[in-house]
Amino acid sequence: MVRSRALPRQDEQRRRSMRLGFRVHSATKVLVERAAALERRSLTDFCLMALTEAAQTTITRHENLVLSERDRAVFFDALVRPPKPNARLRRAFRLAKERVAS
Repeated sequence: MVRSRALPRQDEQRRRSMRLGFRVHSATKVLVERAAALERRSLTDFCLMALTEAAQTTITRHENLVLSERDRAVFFDALVRPPKPNARLRRAFRLAKERVAS
């Protein structure tokens, strides 16, 4: 049995407690209204869906790192064979250790 993700309208309205408000040009409103009608959704539902999808896409794009083949190889090589600590790194560790100890 497949359960629908859609909530009954009253439950959905109760769960929505925050508002977002913004103004758009009339041409933008006409465009969005047309798209909502084509999807057979209310303007609010269409905007909420589109806004949510755009937000998820943006977050995913910023949380994922895409490396070129060369960069990937360099990264994994550094993990497998890390460079020996130089004087600057040893000094940074020593200073950090002193701060923690005090």
